[in-house]
Amino acid sequence: MAGLRARSEEATADRIFLASLRIQIPKTLWTGAFSSAHPHIRIEVLNRGEVTPAVSVSDYWISGSPPGVWAAEISRYADVVQVESLAEVGDGCLYRITYRNPPIVYLYRKLRLPLQFPYRMQAGYIEWEVVARRSQFDEVIEHARRVDPHFSIISIRRRPLRSHLPMLTDAQQELLNQAMAAGYFAVPRGITLTALARKLNRSKSGISESIALIEKKLFETALRGETAAA
Repeated sequence: MAGLRARSEEATADRIFLASLRIQIPKTLWTGAFSSAHPHIRIEVLNRGEVTPAVSVSDYWISGSPPGVWAAEISRYADVVQVESLAEVGDGCLYRITYRNPPIVYLYRKLRLPLQFPYRMQAGYIEWEVVARRSQFDEVIEHARRVDPHFSIISIRRRPLRSHLPMLTDAQQELLNQAMAAGYFAVPRGITLTALARKLNRSKSGISESIALIEKKLFETALRGETAAA
C-alpha cells in the first residue's frame, strides 16, 4: 500500500496544471486603479520585456478612444515610469508602458515559470492562464488567495507532464523561460535576437541555434500530440 501511495503522489507531482484565474487587481497597481475607474474599458497585456530586474515594459491594447487619449492619465500612477502611444488597432489603441514590477513578476521569476500572454483586464479584474507543475501551481494559487481572498478559478485541467512538454534539457528550459520573460516569443516581439543575446551575455549565433533546437522540439511534440489525438 505504501508503494502504491508513493507512486500516486509521484504521479500527481508529475502533472501539469492548466488553469484560468480571475482575480481582483490591487488598487495599488495602475492596472487595478485605472480599470476600476473606467469599468467599460477592456485591456489586454500582450507581452513583457525586462528593462531592469525591478522594471518591465509591456504593450497594452486598450479598447475605445482615439490614440493617446489615456497616456497622460496612466502616466500619473506611481508605478508607471513611461507611457508611449503606438498605434490605433481595431477598436482600440496600443500603448507601450514601462512600469515597476508587480509582485506576480517576482513570483514567476522565482518559480522559473513563463508568463502566459495575453492577460485580459476589465473593471478592476484580471484573467490569466497558469501553466505549471503541481508545487508551482500551489504557490501561484496561494499568491492569488493573498491578493484576492475571493478570487475564482474559471477552469482547470490536469495532464501528465510527459505528454504535454517536450524533453528539454535544463539549459534549454532555462533559455526558453528567459526568452519568454524577455518577450522574444511575444507578438509583436518584445526583444530582438541581438538584444536577447546581449542581455544573456551570449553570442547571437549560439542563441539562434539554441532557440532553433528548442522550437524544433516544441514542434515535434505538438505533432506527436496531434497524431495521438487522431
